[in-house]
Amino acid sequence: MAYALDPVVADYALPLAAAALAGGLVGLERELRGHPAGLRTHILVCLTATLLMLAATRQMDWAGSFPAEVVRIDPVRMAHGVLTGIGFLCGGVIFRHGLSVHGLTTAASLWITSALGVLFGVGLYGLGLSATLIVLAALVGLRWVDERLPRERVTEITVGYVRDGPPPAGAFRALLTDLGLRPGKLGHRLCDDGRTVELMARMRLRGGVRGRDIAERLLADPRVVRFEVLPDSD
Repeated sequence: MAYALDPVVADYALPLAAAALAGGLVGLERELRGHPAGLRTHILVCLTATLLMLAATRQMDWAGSFPAEVVRIDPVRMAHGVLTGIGFLCGGVIFRHGLSVHGLTTAASLWITSALGVLFGVGLYGLGLSATLIVLAALVGLRWVDERLPRERVTEITVGYVRDGPPPAGAFRALLTDLGLRPGKLGHRLCDDGRTVELMARMRLRGGVRGRDIAERLLADPRVVRFEVLPDSD
């Protein structure tokens, strides 16, 4: 009986276990970072890709009732379908907040997790394992490097002013200039049935200016009814 189970383990249990492990490791990193697609999502994506590839590579096992001359085994077509279909799921985790786009790294992790599932499904365990380690190094190790790279700090500011008196754009620019910032083009929006004017700007933080400094200045302005100061990050 033990010998009878060996082909089942090698053909089905091993690739599925490898897919669950690889997807779980990548998903765990996303889960710990608090991203929308986490542990369960990545495991399911990797398992789905592996299951489809197992079915495609073993088509003769379940297509036995069809004449052999009409059966064409082409796992590459299934791989293309998997990688195309995952695009819809990846699109669901990408969103725009203000002027920034978030979720790109999570979408990329889902995409490569599906590719890992394809590799395990066709039995390329060495390549799949190596790719999994590289993915984890990129998500975990390179984050440490990314946080220590010198870069320009960027912030997005949205401020709502009461619509009374002169237009608030001049006062908004004066506040930012006083902090040593150089605001570029401003976005304008009329809100609350015309009672509030909302201004939006995206700029580089210079010197020792922090988002908290901008927030404190806005809190001291009696015309400001709401504001939002966001860092530009994924």
